[in-house]
Amino acid sequence: MKPQTLFIEMETRYGVAPEFLWRAHPDYAVFRHADNRKWFAVLLNPPGANVGLPQVEAVQLLNVKAQPENLLILRGMDGVLPAWHMNKAHWVSLQLAVLPDAVILDLLDDSFLLTRKRFS
Repeated sequence: MKPQTLFIEMETRYGVAPEFLWRAHPDYAVFRHADNRKWFAVLLNPPGANVGLPQVEAVQLLNVKAQPENLLILRGMDGVLPAWHMNKAHWVSLQLAVLPDAVILDLLDDSFLLTRKRFS
């Protein structure tokens, strides 16, 4: 999945636009809920070596929140890594160039639901 496609999906599905928060990393984008401002996804492109991959060049990652009980299964999938710069007990990094779009979107939906405002 290309970042532009991801941006369109985020707008269509959740009504949010990317926020570019870091001057040092202008391509890194955060996606938040409109009501509670919690992050549900982060788009990054660190060097592959920084995330344990053999490649030196940048790799497109999408960090999403996942159910802790699903992490072991998810991390066994090609294209799913321990979350880069996030809590590894709750987040994973998805390689956009490796995973099928449908898998990325399903995991994105899960992350959106896991981070939504909870009503008692």
